[in-house]
Amino acid sequence: MLAIIQARSNSKRFKNKVLYKLLDKTLIEYVVDNVKKSKYIKKIFVATSKNKIDKKLSSYLKFKKINVFNGDLNDVALRLIELAIKKKASHFVRINGDSPLIDSKLIDKAINIYKKNKSFDLITNVFPRTFPAGQSVEIIKTNTLKSLHGYMSKDEKEHVTKYFYKNYKKYKIKNFVCSKNYKFKNIKKMTVDYKSDIRLIKKILNEN
Repeated sequence: MLAIIQARSNSKRFKNKVLYKLLDKTLIEYVVDNVKKSKYIKKIFVATSKNKIDKKLSSYLKFKKINVFNGDLNDVALRLIELAIKKKASHFVRINGDSPLIDSKLIDKAINIYKKNKSFDLITNVFPRTFPAGQSVEIIKTNTLKSLHGYMSKDEKEHVTKYFYKNYKKYKIKNFVCSKNYKFKNIKKMTVDYKSDIRLIKKILNEN
């Protein structure tokens, strides 16, 4: 299975957050390293833009020998479609680059659902969301995303799966929910949107 981590440098709330160094690694490295822990992920790419603003990120990823793909800045859906087609992936796992504590076990859970039934257009754990923000996992069928791309608004192209959720009756969507014994079930937010979010991430890293 191909994992695509979408990342950018032009976040308005916390610029260059993916390259922010926490303890001994940048945030994007935490994401990549946690995705690597999955039993089923065969290939990992960070999909960023080909714009000048993401040049530093691209160079850093190449320096760290992390696969990088450069595509459209605002049309994230197209960026993911182009990469999935290039890698001949019928489906791919989509992970956000602002999720340094992404749980590989959730990725494996989603992939196990996919292995039992490959007909789903989207396998997700955010419809409805029962896991903390920052533990979002989605497996997208490449051909389905490609076929609906022309119908997506500018906002939907940026947020990729928004169109699926808005038109959920048209697509085969499978959602899985948070169990009572999930280790982070009492935490609401594990994403890095603001610099102030780093404090919690650091606390969790020190405790685990």
